[in-house]
Amino acid sequence: MFGVIKRFLIGRPLKSHELGEQKLNKTKALAILSSDALSSVAYGPEQILIVLVTISTAAFWYSIPIAVGVLILLSALILSYRQIIFAYPHGGGAYVVSKSNLGVNPGLIAGGSLLVDYILTVAVSVSAGTDAITSAFPTLHGYNVGIAITFVILITILNLRGVTESASILAYPVYLFVLALFILIAVGLYNIVTGGVSPQLHTPIGTPVTGISLFILLRAFASGSSALTGVEAISNAIPNFKDPAPNNAAKTLMAMGALLAILFSGIVFLAYYYGISPSEKVTVVSQIAEETFGRNFIYFFIQGTTALILVLAANTGYSAFPLLAVNLAKDKFIPRMFLMRGDRLGYSNGIIILGIASILLILTFHAKTEHLIPLYAVGVFLPFTLSQSGMMVKWLREKPQGWVPKFIINTTGTLISLIVTLMFLITKFSQVWSILIFLPIIVFFFHRIKKHYDAVGDQLSLKTCKPPLTIEGNVLIVPVAGMTHVVENTLNYVKSLSPDQIIAVYVAFERDDEKKFEEKWKKWQPDVRLVTLHSHYRSIISPLTKFVDTVEHKAKEGNYRVTVVIPQFIPKKGWHNILHNQSSLLIRSFLLYRRDVIVTTVPYHLIK
Repeated sequence: MFGVIKRFLIGRPLKSHELGEQKLNKTKALAILSSDALSSVAYGPEQILIVLVTISTAAFWYSIPIAVGVLILLSALILSYRQIIFAYPHGGGAYVVSKSNLGVNPGLIAGGSLLVDYILTVAVSVSAGTDAITSAFPTLHGYNVGIAITFVILITILNLRGVTESASILAYPVYLFVLALFILIAVGLYNIVTGGVSPQLHTPIGTPVTGISLFILLRAFASGSSALTGVEAISNAIPNFKDPAPNNAAKTLMAMGALLAILFSGIVFLAYYYGISPSEKVTVVSQIAEETFGRNFIYFFIQGTTALILVLAANTGYSAFPLLAVNLAKDKFIPRMFLMRGDRLGYSNGIIILGIASILLILTFHAKTEHLIPLYAVGVFLPFTLSQSGMMVKWLREKPQGWVPKFIINTTGTLISLIVTLMFLITKFSQVWSILIFLPIIVFFFHRIKKHYDAVGDQLSLKTCKPPLTIEGNVLIVPVAGMTHVVENTLNYVKSLSPDQIIAVYVAFERDDEKKFEEKWKKWQPDVRLVTLHSHYRSIISPLTKFVDTVEHKAKEGNYRVTVVIPQFIPKKGWHNILHNQSSLLIRSFLLYRRDVIVTTVPYHLIK
């Protein structure tokens, strides 16, 4: 049944040689890997206004110069990540750049930040998409959490079906969103030029505003920079591109930067000119669309595509998180399970873990976008700062031809990213303090996992000088619970191995049972030695393990090996297992951790 459901949801397994067919062309990659960055247009401008409105609506004209600053940062980031794509064509982004140029710990900080960031990408995107839906249909406000979780589950299943299939489906909503916003911006600008929008709705640029300060402006700039989250995803996902992967990735990055700049600028300008104020229940884009078109088909088309891309922006996380996890797993900093490809050739373990973690975040923050964005932005801009710094070190160390302009670009990006990071830490400390605790913990666990893998590799390697064990013979211990076909099957198997000694062990709870069992055993298996152990506390495990330890200690003196052979019957149907005591499983679980004891199971399959 499970297999049938799995095939229905995920599809047939793909052969390994079909991996090339799962690569993305530039059109699909732009939709999948840019959806996070493009979707942030729906809430980035709003974050600027949320800060400025604390002074007054008269301060809204400052959103224009702030937007210019955001575009400067965007340009620096796009040019920087274009350099990273060609310098590190195998992907990994900020993690690989920081680790290669700044050291292991900065690399792990960048990697850990990005792992958390991609989880937040899913949670923020889906929560924001849910907000867009409930803005259009206010009666759904009470169901935000349930709607968001449903979207996460659907996107997780879609990604488990494979990169190409998910890209083929998700590309349409992304391009529809771009079309919808282009229509909105074009009609909005036309109305402004033709005098359809009253100039009295906004404060003229340059109007003095009481209470404004550099700190407030930097705060608004930092909040608006949340629109740049996701621009690093393409550099992480280079292996997903068709060949030549670096060239295709670089062209996709530039196209994304251009689209993001146009859409962000247009929404900021329209919000300023229309005099839009941020509202808890209606998004800025929704207000602009309603002012421009009224509540007609085009309004609902814009709201629908906005909601779709905000939800599907989560797909950027699903594209980048597994590939970043692969790079960390290759370096032995996270479990090797993240290296495994699933039936559809995607890194399904990473996809599933991402989905589960995102749902937990949505439940924790009750799908409130404004509570997640500050944490999300810090998780993005910290790797931005580290990757830009890493590229600065790379150019200073290598000094290739034409390195000075590249160094200037990265220096600019580093300074602005650092300012944004610090502003979030200072102004949103109550919301982002947790990252200062979680990141050191994450890095600590990275090192512990690496230490474990190194220790295992050292112990398993044939190059180590540990002398091989000399085994003179074998003592087989068979725990028995009665005289049955299961035990008979096991004893027949054990006898075929020609061991030096076979010991059957029976644990009795009552003295009378012990004597009766010994008498019956002598008649049934006279050639097999039986040892009966009395358990005062009705425990099988304790007396059995003590007996095994005693035999093992004596056997070691003669270079003998002890093997415990456990009889186990296998029910015809899986659910029958819950009807039986799983004594064999308990015995095996306890004995597996005995250093010099071998544990094996002899199954006996029931037929009805």
